[in-house]
Amino acid sequence: MQPRTKRQKEILEYISNFIETRGYKPSYQQIAKHFRLASKAAVAKHIEALEKQGLITRRRENGSFSLELFPKTVVSDLVCEIEWLELPETTRFLDDFSDETLLVPTFLIGFHRPEKLCAVRVQNDAMLDDHICEGDIALIEKREFARDGDIVLAVVNGDRVYLKRLYRDGANIELRPANDQYEVLSVPADKIEIKGIYRGLIRPII
Repeated sequence: MQPRTKRQKEILEYISNFIETRGYKPSYQQIAKHFRLASKAAVAKHIEALEKQGLITRRRENGSFSLELFPKTVVSDLVCEIEWLELPETTRFLDDFSDETLLVPTFLIGFHRPEKLCAVRVQNDAMLDDHICEGDIALIEKREFARDGDIVLAVVNGDRVYLKRLYRDGANIELRPANDQYEVLSVPADKIEIKGIYRGLIRPII
């Protein structure tokens, strides 16, 4: 089993690395200080979650808890972990689940390596005619360049995110939707940042 949230994963890795490098276990206070958490209670909440997942156990010693790690589990070769792409805070869904670990069947990513991919929630139906719908999880190959006609994930002016087809038009770049209800966006090339190329999607069951 993998930690269910990004912070849980970070704490588990911190504890493991701390033990490996120093030879003893970190205290709740040390963990709180490292992650700039407000209190040891916040650490205890994450430790309790990791314990419920079978990744760690607590033993009371001399009036305080001592941490024990279980042997690291290995994710099956049939699935791989894909990281969520970090986007401007204004683009996040209210019910976003990007703190959750995303495990994807390996066959879905073909010849791509998991570390070269990232995932993002699709925010609207701009690419509906290409069967990409709002709420889908798009798998994006991390690249900073694209060919005309590629479906790209692009950030415009540092705060607006688009999943559309890219075409060059002189000094501008056009981002074209696959839905007549959405407009073509034309922006100067220096105002756009390509995050990657669309490679596939996962559609959550509703």
